[in-house]
Amino acid sequence: MDTSPHDEPCYIISVAARLVNMHPQTLRYYERLGLIEPSRSSGKIRLYSARDVERLRQIHSYVDDLGVNLAGVEILMSLTERIANLEAEITRLEAALAARQSATESVRHQGKTNNGI
Repeated sequence: MDTSPHDEPCYIISVAARLVNMHPQTLRYYERLGLIEPSRSSGKIRLYSARDVERLRQIHSYVDDLGVNLAGVEILMSLTERIANLEAEITRLEAALAARQSATESVRHQGKTNNGI
């Protein structure tokens, strides 16, 4: 499975914490709650990807800017992920439908060309 550069684990916990202006212990706490799942190196060091950092920023925004509690954050993150998955599925289905319509039009055009000879 290919992973995007956005998913590549590259930040240790202290760097990730600094990037999102949180204490490393907060990141550990969010991991225990299941809000974030950093990768682990062979030495069991937490490694955060750019996507993880963005997720932490979103959590930080929900908590600090909107006053959402962590249970609410969990629900919001789950719904946001579900919406993104559904949007991707819609895009995939629209592309498949467009391809099917294009193929149908091509067959119709081919039939008209052959009948007109």
